[in-house]
Amino acid sequence: MEKALFSLIKLFIMKRAIVIAGPTASGKTEVSLQLAKLLPVEIISADSRQIYKMMDIGTAKPSVVELNQARHHFIDILNPDQSYSAGKFAVDAKSISREIFQRGKIPLIVGGSGLYIKALCEGFSESPVISENKLLAERQKLSEELSSRGIEAIYDELFQVDPVSSKKYSDKNPRRILRALEYYRASGLIFSESFDSPLQKPDFETIYFGILMDRNTLYDRINLRTENMWNSGLIAETQRLLDLGYSSENNSLNTVGYKECIEFIKSDIAETDAIEKIKKNTRHYAKRQLTWFNRQLTMNWLQGTSSVIAKKIANFAGLELIN
Repeated sequence: MEKALFSLIKLFIMKRAIVIAGPTASGKTEVSLQLAKLLPVEIISADSRQIYKMMDIGTAKPSVVELNQARHHFIDILNPDQSYSAGKFAVDAKSISREIFQRGKIPLIVGGSGLYIKALCEGFSESPVISENKLLAERQKLSEELSSRGIEAIYDELFQVDPVSSKKYSDKNPRRILRALEYYRASGLIFSESFDSPLQKPDFETIYFGILMDRNTLYDRINLRTENMWNSGLIAETQRLLDLGYSSENNSLNTVGYKECIEFIKSDIAETDAIEKIKKNTRHYAKRQLTWFNRQLTMNWLQGTSSVIAKKIANFAGLELIN
């Protein structure tokens, strides 16, 4: 007991936050609520869609019962037509983190939006940080253009808009060229000039944990959740947003789940095809998330039930059961 309390005090003094990340449908909410039973935490949602009001089913937002089990931040803070970015999230969540530490609690950052997590926990530039959805959309377009136009045409486009980057990537590495171009297309900013301002680092350290499961199991969970969303009123939720005047072009609605639902509402696609399309696009998104987390953050991947993973996290932080 004394050892656990000493570790807890040390954690507060060091101002160390905990991240629970992972692909969509991997069970992050369940793990976070189990951990809230073991540690004095407040949950910071790092989800670029759960910030929006009236978008509950399609974002797999925690239920009212779940939200009441622990204090949550950054859920239902914006209307669907309002813009937000990883940089803005970092500023706002950094302020909330300070308040959590002052209350003698631990910030528990939970979500699958990698840019949000990295901006908050690793630091961010004063340069605007563009939305993850825009980056992903441009990345998809450029990947298709790379196949149809070829690397030379893509490289020439980069040379026209960002000569410095094109010179730096003269080896014509497709990944680097696409990265520079997707940033320019999504933001209108030149990639080579986007990191000149000093990095604004947080005043706390972070331990990163990820939920790892067999890919077939993850995909089964994604497929089942998609069917549950559809049967639980995703169409009605989407229709209500459209009826309220929110455009399908808004970043919030131009995302997996809602965009396929809108296609169905417009009779552009059959119901069974819409459901299968959501499943497929969500699986692809989960795969991209896993790749991103492995490349961008120092993750401690954990397996098991939600309660087992929560106990592993508590033990890893030297905070075995303190209650």
